[in-house]
Amino acid sequence: MKYVDEFRDPKLARNLAAHIKAEANPERSYALMEFCGGHTHAIFRYGVQDLLPANVRMVHGPGCPVCVLPMGRVDLAVKLATEHNVIVCTYGDLLRVPGSNRQSLYKARADGADVRMVYSSLDALAVARNNPQKEVVFFAIGFETTTPPTAIAIKQAAAEDLKNFSVVCNHVLTPAAMNGILATEEIQIDGFVGPAHVSAVTGTQAFEPFPAEYAKPVVIAGFEPLDVMQAVLMLIRQVNEGRAVVENEYTRVVTREGNLKAQDVMAEIFDLRDSFEWRGLGAMPDSALKIRDAYAAYDAEIKFNLSTPKVDDHPGCACPDILRGIKGPLDCKLFGKACTPDNPIGACMVSSEGACAAYYTYARARGTKTP
Repeated sequence: MKYVDEFRDPKLARNLAAHIKAEANPERSYALMEFCGGHTHAIFRYGVQDLLPANVRMVHGPGCPVCVLPMGRVDLAVKLATEHNVIVCTYGDLLRVPGSNRQSLYKARADGADVRMVYSSLDALAVARNNPQKEVVFFAIGFETTTPPTAIAIKQAAAEDLKNFSVVCNHVLTPAAMNGILATEEIQIDGFVGPAHVSAVTGTQAFEPFPAEYAKPVVIAGFEPLDVMQAVLMLIRQVNEGRAVVENEYTRVVTREGNLKAQDVMAEIFDLRDSFEWRGLGAMPDSALKIRDAYAAYDAEIKFNLSTPKVDDHPGCACPDILRGIKGPLDCKLFGKACTPDNPIGACMVSSEGACAAYYTYARARGTKTP
């Protein structure tokens, strides 16, 4: 299969591993953060970490929008579903993320709330068309990858004058999270494996400030195992040479400019929020999007006068530290005990892209230690 099988070739993987070993300076260590949860799962599913030298350490970043959603926003969604007599539509992973008192949209649905899983924003729009007597709210979430479809749904709703449709916008911006990690200096990062699908929208240009400001190289990489290994080799070469630039391993999909049509529709529908709270990273300025005033009729936060409560994470949950790369899943005392995929306490165990879910699914069975 073109662009899949060739990026999983064991012979090529061994060849890349030999190059990485040869070029990794044994006198130093390399801490490379893969930003996307998709990369984390690729690393453990295909045993990439096992092919790397001991002095090359992969650090798991915050790259899952479900994981970085603070508990207060989950509580907002639950309150919307249980107290406002609306149909709440959202993506599957978000249904099981626990808010305060372990309440989730999934449990709210079990208690009688009308909560529906959708595969796209246009599915939510269809629910509104098919239920004109009910208010339908799409609880939108995601990085730049899923933001354009939400914008298109709002634009289409306005074109149809669909008055019973609105959106809670939880779209957050990847560069802001990367900046938040680097600005804290809580953990030493030598370089980033940059996001793949996000970069297809934003282009590699969105990540150019980080080498310039922090002298940290970024390599945009695809999600196949050989993509990740090639990105690691490219980062090691930059570190060894004292360079810090944005390089694009994922040239078969990503360009410097990105998807201009997607960027245009995002700019038409959304504006920057002054501040938005991220789980693990706290409140960060200009890190999330809100619906522009011209489309305020489709902003559920205005329509239903919603506010986001401040809710602290479970005291035993290490998700905030895991999302910043300070800890690994095996450092959490709840991992695999009180917190499992069937009974998640933290969002990192819920999401299909969460680091804890990756460890539980792949690494735990092999006894892999936290990198």
